[in-house]
Amino acid sequence: MTENFPDYVDVDYDDGDGQTPEEYPHIHDKIEKAIEVTRQGLEQYENPAVMWTGGKDSTLVLYFVKEVADRFDLEVPPAIFIDHYQHFDEIHDFVDHWADEWDLEVIYARNEDIGEYVEEHDLEPGDDIDISELSEHNQHHVDNILEYEEDTFPFLLDTYAGNHLLKTVALNDALEEYDIDGILSGVRWDEQEARADETFFSPRHDPDIYPPHDRVQPILQFDEAAVWEAFWNFAVPDTVSEFPDDGYVPQSDDDLPNDLTQEDIPVSPKYFAGFRSLGSEVSTEKADNDPAWLQNLAETTERAGRAQDKEDLMERLRDLGYM
Repeated sequence: MTENFPDYVDVDYDDGDGQTPEEYPHIHDKIEKAIEVTRQGLEQYENPAVMWTGGKDSTLVLYFVKEVADRFDLEVPPAIFIDHYQHFDEIHDFVDHWADEWDLEVIYARNEDIGEYVEEHDLEPGDDIDISELSEHNQHHVDNILEYEEDTFPFLLDTYAGNHLLKTVALNDALEEYDIDGILSGVRWDEQEARADETFFSPRHDPDIYPPHDRVQPILQFDEAAVWEAFWNFAVPDTVSEFPDDGYVPQSDDDLPNDLTQEDIPVSPKYFAGFRSLGSEVSTEKADNDPAWLQNLAETTERAGRAQDKEDLMERLRDLGYM
């Protein structure tokens, strides 16, 4: 663990407490705050990293990180990608492509013990994993952290044991291995009730649960519509030289200006195809045929159909280190 953490960190852990997106009414207010929080995240922590799922929120945070690092002559930290073995192929392709385009160091966090078990037994999502055949590390989490009493659990993300072992354990192991003290993530207040009380700098200091670190959350104040507004008016024009400087909002999956293709744009093709949430290929379905940003964002649920979004489960998972 980084020596003397968190004594050397000077951040306001109450920043954002009790606030809502409405207190940042204009996109420029949201961006100004995102830049402020991102800069502190890059300057205050000795070994920061960016949580990158390939989704819109974490990619927007990565955009802010790159812009702030360039503006203030700071280093771009590595990105952590949790490979839970159930991603859409397009997500892997997107992350690999833009990691290369942006010259990023990507840490692929995996629970390799479970991955090897799945491969050895030729399991499909939903098949049972025998807990007694897992490593002592994973059995410790099952027995002592989760207090899970079954002998098996299904190879699925959208379950208590599966989500924790495939995602949270993989993340925490990476934080410990790479001595990460601050991780910038794309959590937003409006996503779920379980995240509505988050602050811009959120301490995770209990060594019995996770490697002590802070969550740095630059886009808490964004809602889903504002994320897309930021993409089409700032992130994409700043990233793609052929894209109009004054922004352009595609009206279909093949409506891009200046002969650009989806591969040229730092927006996952799954959003063009109508997905609004990119959990896993097993549990996530498209919400509509229209691109995500053209759907009824105000009156429909962004992450419908994902079991881990049930608030009681989400609260328990977040207590154990889930994002």
